[in-house]
Amino acid sequence: MRIEEAIKQKEFKDPYNKAIVNLLYTQSFIVSKQSSLFKPFGLSPEQYNVLRILRGQNGNPITVSSIQERMLNKMSNASRLVEKLKQKGMVVREECPTDRRQVDIVITDKGMKVLSQLEEEIYNLNRQLVQLSENEVDHFNMLLDKLRG
Repeated sequence: MRIEEAIKQKEFKDPYNKAIVNLLYTQSFIVSKQSSLFKPFGLSPEQYNVLRILRGQNGNPITVSSIQERMLNKMSNASRLVEKLKQKGMVVREECPTDRRQVDIVITDKGMKVLSQLEEEIYNLNRQLVQLSENEVDHFNMLLDKLRG
């Protein structure tokens, strides 16, 4: 569906304005689809992002501030997200042995299991949402990277 139809707007001020509106609308659309996928697991897209960051650590602990730096949504409150995941038994918080002021976060087996259960569904959702050929996706990614400078 064209952005004009989606937001019921006949025309845009210029193509740059249209591109920004299109990106914002598309981002909201994707987050909504992801939220529906994560809901049965009791996760938000941001909590899923934290779990993926932790899985990428391969069992090595990471601090909350390092998680925050790697988050897709920089406005997310990583401390709050980690606490919610801890309550669900998907992460553990451990005092750093070398610096008692620092808290290390590690994903649990339960967190890994949830990610594993979601893997195929995410794979399918990504292909459903991005209906482009592999060459088009490569070009699209290049354009998005260029857009961010």
